[in-house]
Formats: sequence, C-alpha cells, structure tokens
Amino acid sequence: MNIGFVGVGRMGANMARRLKDRGFHVTAVFDANRAAATALAQELGCAASPTLGDVTAGADVVFTIVTDDAAMREIFTGADNLLSNAQGKLFINCATVSPAIHVEVERLAEAAGAASLEACMASSITQAREGSLYLMCGGREGNFQRVEPILKELSASLRYVGKSGEAAKVKALVNMVMNINTAGLAEGLGLGDALGLDLTMLREVFSQTGAASRVLQTDGEDMQNRDHACFFSAAHAAKDSGIALQLAREIGLDVPLARATREQFDSMVAEGLGELDKSGVAELTFKGRHKHSGDHV
Repeated sequence: MNIGFVGVGRMGANMARRLKDRGFHVTAVFDANRAAATALAQELGCAASPTLGDVTAGADVVFTIVTDDAAMREIFTGADNLLSNAQGKLFINCATVSPAIHVEVERLAEAAGAASLEACMASSITQAREGSLYLMCGGREGNFQRVEPILKELSASLRYVGKSGEAAKVKALVNMVMNINTAGLAEGLGLGDALGLDLTMLREVFSQTGAASRVLQTDGEDMQNRDHACFFSAAHAAKDSGIALQLAREIGLDVPLARATREQFDSMVAEGLGELDKSGVAELTFKGRHKHSGDHV
C-alpha cells in the first residue's frame, strides 16, 4: 500500500519514519508547516505534497495527525481537502478530537466513496518512533481489519474498541485521568518542597505507596528538576481535558477534579507556558517558581 501522512509534527513524523523503516511505501507528507513537511520528505525520499488532494491522489491509506476539532474538520471539508478523488481510499485519524468529529468524518468519507478509522494514541514520541504505541481503534470493523497489518507495525498494543467515536471517548478519559494525576503529583511535590522535604526521597516513597502512578515515573523527576522538554504539551492537556469535560456536560455528570485540572492547564496557556510539557504544571505549584505560585491555598 502507498501511505500518506497529513500532520508531521512530533508524532506524525516519527510514525512515518517507523513505517518507512519497516518497508512500507510512504509516498507523500503534508503539513501546514511547509518546512517541516519538506524536511521530512527529503529524509524519507517521498513527496512533500503542496495540497491535501495530492496526498490522497498518491496514497491508498492516509494517516491524519492534526491538532484539534477545527483542524480535523478543515482537512476534510475545506477548500483544499482530502476527499477529492478519494474513492477507495482509507483515512486513519489519530488526533485526539471529539468523538462527534470522528463520526462526522466517517460520514463524509463514506459519502465520497472512501472509508475512515479512528486510531487514538495513548503514547508519546519515543513510542511512535519505536513502533510501540498503544492504539485504540474505532469505526467499521472491516476497515480495522484492512489496515491491521500497518497498525501492528506502529503499536505494542492494538485494541479495537467499537464503532466510530467509541475509541475517542476512551482516549478522552485516558487523558483526563492522566492530566488529573499530573496536576495532583505537581501539588504533592510542590507542597513537599515547601515543607523542606527531600524530593528524591519523597518520590521514592510515593513510588512504594498508594501515591504511585505512571505519571510519577514519567514526570516526577522532571518536575523536581524543572526539565519540561515537551513530549505532551500543556496546551494539548488543556484541550484534551476540555473534550472530557464536554462529554461530561452532555450527559449531566459533574467532574470537579477534571474541571480543576483543566483550569490549571488553561492557566499555563494563558501565562505563555502552553508549549512546556505537561510536567510544567509544577511551575504553578512549587513555591517561588512562578509569579502566581505559592500565593494562596
């Protein structure tokens, strides 16, 4: 199969590299950041397509990894879109967006004689490059089976969840809980620091008790050392917590911890810290680190 990529930022570029390494034919890449697409195309020996329609024309399967609902809708409905001459093509949509957008894209794709599948990722940059993503898929099961050999090369764990939109619901909840854990850990370490505790010792105790978490493993040391090189940005954390909050609002369920967490990440974005890694939420909770930190309880 010829494979195209739309959105070649941190995740998309490494997924394309992985498939190229595994012998797949990556034919075209596209990104709103033209320089990023050109550089990756030169690296992979493929085309940097000038339009979305060109990506579809040269590929049987197109991966899309874009930022949000608006970007997702634009690549399928804008003046330049992926659905021109899309007969028989299959779109694998990996962005964390609202479940309703996946349902909408499936409808649009099928009206154009194409197919779509959501493949939500619960992993980061390193896993994308190594082919060890955790992938949750939603859509028609036949579409999943059609591209399963490709997805297996990208993932260490591949799960078919159900109809379109269902995987996106699961992904929203994964990120909601992850973000709550991240904000909670930042508060615990921030309070520990203010109390004069040794944070290396405190992290070790956390790891051996009920305070243990995956986030402690990935973000705890970074919070202590103020190393917020971006793997998953605070801006994305705010966006993803917002998706979960909207789902909760739609069914009338109150989720106060998710709401408070979204407010923390929104604060980071408002104060110009949105491109820090989510571990950067510690900058808001450690006393003296930030202009608004430690001001109140």
